[in-house]
Amino acid sequence: MAAYLIVDLEINDSEKIAEYRRAAGPTVVKHGGRLLVANGAREVLEGSWTPKELIIIEFPSMQELKNWYNSEEYRPLIDVRKAAARGNLIAIEGV
Repeated sequence: MAAYLIVDLEINDSEKIAEYRRAAGPTVVKHGGRLLVANGAREVLEGSWTPKELIIIEFPSMQELKNWYNSEEYRPLIDVRKAAARGNLIAIEGV
């Protein structure tokens, strides 16, 4: 069953986040991840959630998503992302 990483970021260092994206992209692909949404046009229909930059990545399974997040290639990049942006990340299984 597919799993999705949903990311809401507020970027405070565009150069550092660009560095993060260049390095993180190949790690996502290595674990079967596929970028579905990258800060496209959006409209709040209900509620008050107003994400700054919204990203959705699909992985083949929750286990593969966790394998990616905890991988030796990706773990060091978490500090780079946190230095460049504040954010929320959630993992959710699909149907």
